[in-house]
Amino acid sequence: MTSNKFLVFVVIFIRLSCNSQQEKINGISFVASRDSINKKHILPVVKAHGNFVALMPFGFIKNLSSPKIIHNSDKQWFGETKKGLSQYTKIFQDEFIKIMVKPQIWVWKGEYTGLIEMNSEEKWVMLENTYSEFILTYAKAAEDLKADIFCIGTELEKFVLNRPKYWQELIYKIRKIYKGKLTYAANWDEFKRVTFWKQIDFIGIDAYFPLSDKKSPSLEDFKLGWQPHKNEILRLQKQFDKPVLFTEFGYRSFDFTGKEPWNSDSVVGNINLEAQVNGIRAIHNLFWKEDWFAGGFIWKWFHEHEKVGGVNNNRFTPQNKPAEDVIRKLYQEKYIK
Repeated sequence: MTSNKFLVFVVIFIRLSCNSQQEKINGISFVASRDSINKKHILPVVKAHGNFVALMPFGFIKNLSSPKIIHNSDKQWFGETKKGLSQYTKIFQDEFIKIMVKPQIWVWKGEYTGLIEMNSEEKWVMLENTYSEFILTYAKAAEDLKADIFCIGTELEKFVLNRPKYWQELIYKIRKIYKGKLTYAANWDEFKRVTFWKQIDFIGIDAYFPLSDKKSPSLEDFKLGWQPHKNEILRLQKQFDKPVLFTEFGYRSFDFTGKEPWNSDSVVGNINLEAQVNGIRAIHNLFWKEDWFAGGFIWKWFHEHEKVGGVNNNRFTPQNKPAEDVIRKLYQEKYIK
């Protein structure tokens, strides 16, 4: 082979190798709203270099011991329904943004879904039946819409631990309907106890780990706080040989944001835009370069971009804050997994 032909061969080989690999998931959790959306609503996502969005239809239950899930009702917001999921998906796909369908449960008064637990076998069976109806409805929708990832549940620890056989059978049923990749969104303090990681494609974690008790943690404070948690994640990843996906990650823009990152209850708190930025930078710096890490979905993003967030907002959204500029720069970097 001449040197010129050899060089051409090498270039082609490199290009094919790169194309066969997958970019990291630079994901955005796009909140379901009352309204349909249009191209204007998703341009900020495009500008932020998001290549995936999590779309979240909802089911509702009355209380933590109620077995009945209400879903796809005309009383729900448009974005929370099957029709809304379809409309949102098509708008994003027109801009070549991929989709994770992530159905979620909302308990009345906002009680934590991980504590959903029945007090009788009869009610457990009822919950299983109604959850299957809910999740298989959206598995079928995800398949019809050619969504890339389907999340089989979000933060349902008591349900998962109490009914392991049900979840094994549910995954089998989902696989018969949906042909894409599967994950489950385990809470940060739940992921080590999930029993079915072997049966799905990604170890999914809502990554609200406690990292620092400081009022305004530095980048290094966040990195230091991550070390024991990262070691545990890597241990589990090696055990199951599955890529890790942060199905949610993010920080509020207020003081002590690294202490209890999961806490969204209180609206009070001194605004701290720098701490939010440091938390996002740390999580990206520590994980995105790892070949076993698939990527993640920032929490959370609203459709009316110009009306949300801002420098006087202490909530999770990065919109119209320094954190949005940081995400744009970080998501622009190309890491291959």
